[in-house]
Amino acid sequence: MTTKIELIATTPMGLEAIVARELKELGYTDLTVENGRITFPAEPIDICRTNLWLRSAGRILVKMGEFQATTFEELFEGTKALDWPDWIPGDGEFPVDGRSHKSQLSSVPACQSVVKKAVVEKMKERYGTEWFPENEGRYVIEVTLLNDRAQLTLDTTGAGLHKRGYRNVATEAPLRETMAAALLQISRWQPERPLYDPFCGSGTILIEAAMLAWNVAPGLRRSFNSEGWPLVQGKLWETAREEAFDAVKDDVALQIAGSDIDPAAIEIATANIKKAGFGKDIKLSVMSAAKIKPEGEYGVIVTNPPYGERLGDDREAEAALRQFGMSALHLPTWSFFAFTPVAAIEHYMGRPADKKRKLFNGRIECNYYQFFGPGGLYANRKSQSSEK
Repeated sequence: MTTKIELIATTPMGLEAIVARELKELGYTDLTVENGRITFPAEPIDICRTNLWLRSAGRILVKMGEFQATTFEELFEGTKALDWPDWIPGDGEFPVDGRSHKSQLSSVPACQSVVKKAVVEKMKERYGTEWFPENEGRYVIEVTLLNDRAQLTLDTTGAGLHKRGYRNVATEAPLRETMAAALLQISRWQPERPLYDPFCGSGTILIEAAMLAWNVAPGLRRSFNSEGWPLVQGKLWETAREEAFDAVKDDVALQIAGSDIDPAAIEIATANIKKAGFGKDIKLSVMSAAKIKPEGEYGVIVTNPPYGERLGDDREAEAALRQFGMSALHLPTWSFFAFTPVAAIEHYMGRPADKKRKLFNGRIECNYYQFFGPGGLYANRKSQSSEK
């Protein structure tokens, strides 16, 4: 008998459409898209597949239930009515996280305590014991209260999906792997075009591009909380991982390169790229953005330039943007994509962006500035943008 469940893919603000597109490409079509989350019907093996494959999502949650809760009694009874023992074994660890917004039950610690007691009472009924050791497996419960409605979930992921496993060391203020993947997907870059990052830092954008090009599932190198759960048996993970390994296309030629003015950053990027398995396929060099000479025509630059609020030096950040603009003069056929909070980038590029998209780097509000070059897809997009 197939177990039907509901999953939630959480998303950073502004990336809901990107994650929804990823889900559709994986074959999930019945999607409910809301701010910061996408809910969809699934089966237990889809916990494995979505954790392994989603590039821009934050984590995968099992939706246990949702109900009105304006009193602690309603929260207790609604939580107790859910099927916790179907998921959590008698020796499982089940901490409770919580959030509350625009709800009468505004004390998060109190809500966490009520949910914990309700789950324990439900577990007592199933397992016939008064004490739970909580020493095997991790089943993180989250109670989210919004407008007096409580939603209860189980976190299948553990460490966020941005933790790919290839980045042991990072430069100062690194770009999250999930955001790097989203920037690439928004750019619609394809492997037949050259790709370059002149502020490559830890090499995250370059590695994510290579993983996209070779169709490498981003979660292949890590483990997840739900491995070993009773309803997500090891054979399901084995099946999903075999599917992912079989899908790799490492015969695709890569035209991916990057540079940074900081030799220490290039040293870190080299180590990360090697660990990710692309040591022979991604080229790196130490140089300023003004001197870059990427190979090929009709290429794509995707980058996260340094800026003062992030790295603490406005003059250096301004100089970096000026160099970025200078590089565009020598690459007339290329398209440029820059993720930054600095509006002056349009001044340094010498023209307004063809498109802008508001996104957040942590808590810093940024724009993704898109300057389309001539030829193919970008020429068409530029024409469409000018008509709006």
